[in-house]
Amino acid sequence: MASSSSETQASTAKKSWDMTFPQYDHERAQYEAEVMFENIGTVDEIYRYDRKQQQDILNAKPWEKDPHFFTDIKISALALLKMVMHARSGGTLEVMGLLLGKVDANTMLVMDSFALPVEGTETRVNAQAQAYEYMTAYIESAKQVGRLENAIGWYHSHPGYGCWLSGIDVSTQMLNQNFQEPFVAIVIDPVRTISAGKVCLGAFRTYPKGYKPPNEEPSEYQTIPLNKIEDFGVHCKQYYSLEVSYFKSSLDRRLLDSLWNKYWVNTLSSASLLTNADYTTGQILDLSEKLEQSEAALGRGGFVLGCSDPHEKRTEDKLLKATKDSCKTTIEIIHGLMAQMIKDRLFNQIKPNR
Repeated sequence: MASSSSETQASTAKKSWDMTFPQYDHERAQYEAEVMFENIGTVDEIYRYDRKQQQDILNAKPWEKDPHFFTDIKISALALLKMVMHARSGGTLEVMGLLLGKVDANTMLVMDSFALPVEGTETRVNAQAQAYEYMTAYIESAKQVGRLENAIGWYHSHPGYGCWLSGIDVSTQMLNQNFQEPFVAIVIDPVRTISAGKVCLGAFRTYPKGYKPPNEEPSEYQTIPLNKIEDFGVHCKQYYSLEVSYFKSSLDRRLLDSLWNKYWVNTLSSASLLTNADYTTGQILDLSEKLEQSEAALGRGGFVLGCSDPHEKRTEDKLLKATKDSCKTTIEIIHGLMAQMIKDRLFNQIKPNR
């Protein structure tokens, strides 16, 4: 009797959930759409390593003739999961790792990634001798088991302050591109990934020293904390971003299906408002400081309609960016609150028919 009652309650809960949140049945499909997983035609063909093809590309060095040669990057599901988990495990500290892969025309393919034993702070991370020794040993061991891909880049995290390259990052990437091309830099923000519900990741390559890039279309706006704006602005013209997409093998698909079936309840029971409470508080504090700065700037000079004063223009730009930051933070909070309200209605307010 108790078992029958439990089954009835479970069935009622399922039906209630479907009525309240009908798109949940397609949650996994939406997740994959957000992450933009690509289904390669012959899905496992991309994993085959052609040594001669790669050597011919390395000998030709087409990137030396065109600083903007690489335009796209494709990341495997395995590499993505390892990077996200590593970045998340670091908390508020930066972490660092290496990327293994190959190139195909103007596309960089990241097949795998691994963490490096480095000590990071909240603002920077640097590899030392121990990390370089580990890096060499890992790559050699991978080749012994048939993973022939070479180091194709590095990744590190920016916990809570977006995906871009700092001055130190630009110097590191320039050094890597000078001596071990082809090479790419990936930046991942684990805090914003949890807050937004989708992977916050960027891939970048630096321009040669002295190169003046053409005027590019503005990239997607992202919130930069007040204490990072100067570092971001000084170096933002020294590198460009690559178009990021993801792919998975037939085995990856089966494994992800199995994991989803086992751990979907974790997604249901998690609460982004609680998980990222400190981050949200920091966002609001940063926004208030930006508004105070803009208010002080407006107070120094009278605002005149139609005035072409560059100072006034800069202040208007700051206010516009602060407005975008405010909208972004508000939307994330509303999404978190809506999810909590739906779960409250499902589990606490809807009673099964007797």
